[in-house]
Amino acid sequence: MQRKFYGNLILLVLLNVLIKPFYIFAIDAEVQNVVGSEQYGIYFTLLNFSFLFNMFLDIGITNYNTKNIAQHPNTVSKYIGSILGLKATLGLVYFTITVGTALILGYNNFEMHLLVMLVLNQFLSGVLLYLRSNFAGLHLFKIDAVLSVLDRLLLIIICSVLLYSSLITTSFQIEWFVYAQTTTYGLTVLIALILSIVKIGKIQFSIKRLFSRALLRQSRPYALLVLLMMLYTRMDAVMLERLLPDGKEQAGIYAQGFRLLDAINMFAFLVAGLLLPIFARQIKVRESVVAVLQASGLLLVGVSIMVGISAAFSSESLMRLIYHQEISASSDAFKWIILSFIPISTGYVFGSLLTANGSMKVLNQMALFGILINVISNFILIPLYKAEGAAMATFFTQVGTALAQVLIVLKVFQLKIHLAHTFKLFVFIVIMILTGFLSTDYAFGAWRFLILASFGTISLFLLRIINLKEIFNLLLKK
Repeated sequence: MQRKFYGNLILLVLLNVLIKPFYIFAIDAEVQNVVGSEQYGIYFTLLNFSFLFNMFLDIGITNYNTKNIAQHPNTVSKYIGSILGLKATLGLVYFTITVGTALILGYNNFEMHLLVMLVLNQFLSGVLLYLRSNFAGLHLFKIDAVLSVLDRLLLIIICSVLLYSSLITTSFQIEWFVYAQTTTYGLTVLIALILSIVKIGKIQFSIKRLFSRALLRQSRPYALLVLLMMLYTRMDAVMLERLLPDGKEQAGIYAQGFRLLDAINMFAFLVAGLLLPIFARQIKVRESVVAVLQASGLLLVGVSIMVGISAAFSSESLMRLIYHQEISASSDAFKWIILSFIPISTGYVFGSLLTANGSMKVLNQMALFGILINVISNFILIPLYKAEGAAMATFFTQVGTALAQVLIVLKVFQLKIHLAHTFKLFVFIVIMILTGFLSTDYAFGAWRFLILASFGTISLFLLRIINLKEIFNLLLKK
């Protein structure tokens, strides 16, 4: 299982390194530079608002399906048509709740138009994630990896023409960005459906009430977890926009810092998607999860420490490199946001194991704890520090929920803290912080980040947090 994890992880990382950073910095960031922080702030707030009710679109089906297919692969062809029918029904429910709530909150006509298109994008994205969960559950990780970047590749092509081509003489509008997303999601879903027919068999689209009711009952705990986690990870921008007179501008400033976290977080999210079916199958056959847990934990947490601390010490330089406005304010927020990557990565590893184990009750309790921290922190910190306050709330929330998940895993699986690994990570954190302070006198601009990241990478290998010999042995093992 370790060999499969590392082999498919390398493919995932290669594809995503080639595609997603280019999209984030050359397309998404340029859209904000062109339309301005206020217009992008409207889009960013509505995007996060569309995430708040995402639970009604999925009801936990995707996570439940990945776990179930990994343990019972023969069921995928039997249920795929019925699940697609159920997702269409849930799409109508999600549309009604999201748009209805927006009308009550008093969004204007332009904002409602954007929101409706974003709701459609969320539906298409949800269908794509479900189809990918079938491939992941069947351990067809190469197909899943290609589909994970295809929509962004198509979006790069379309938006490059709109942003950079001399053929387009009209100024870029934020709604064009949303329309382009709709087009690329639609094309990717179509390709995923064709691949599903090739690999799984004929799909008979249907709506079966008894099946839908049974599936919803089984996936209900997963749905609650998705809702609760979506609330404490996506409320910050919405609360910024609602609590402050200049909320739209502050949401745009927050988005500038959040974009880099979003770019890096994609890799951790993909690793979590890889871990879930592996853990699920190990648990099904009663195989020890310790080796994969340690390998993935050291890799993700070690890399997140290196990236988080390096970027935090280089925050202003990185913001100035990418953006044209609000550099100082976005830099202050970015420090807290990027440090959140460390607990987020920790949560992905331990949360994937708990999800694979079906420990949904304790995960939902953890998520409720996260909402409590997030809401209280935002109400206190946003009026005081604006975008930076929302970023601080994000950091405190992620630290609290990550610690909770680690403690739950230790209890549920009756594991003990590996003192040697913990000591290595502690030493690595101290080294990175000391190097960061020293770099303020000797390195400037983006060079500081490159020097810190390079030094951190070397330290990861020297401390054997990442063991190259072990990885190569596993990959070459027949």
